[in-house]
Amino acid sequence: MQKWEYATVPLISHALQEILNQWGEEGWELVQVVESQATGTTGYLRRPKDEPQPQPTD
Repeated sequence: MQKWEYATVPLISHALQEILNQWGEEGWELVQVVESQATGTTGYLRRPKDEPQPQPTD
């Protein structure tokens, strides 16, 4: 089963494309944007979690 790791990032309107492109280059996918008067605009991102591969047995 696919496992994910998650991150949150503040989204600044004048640098939005740069922020998302940088995270995208590192394998992150934007899945949600939430606006709040208290915290501003926050992006929620995810990417597949690296899982150790089983070692072959002899």
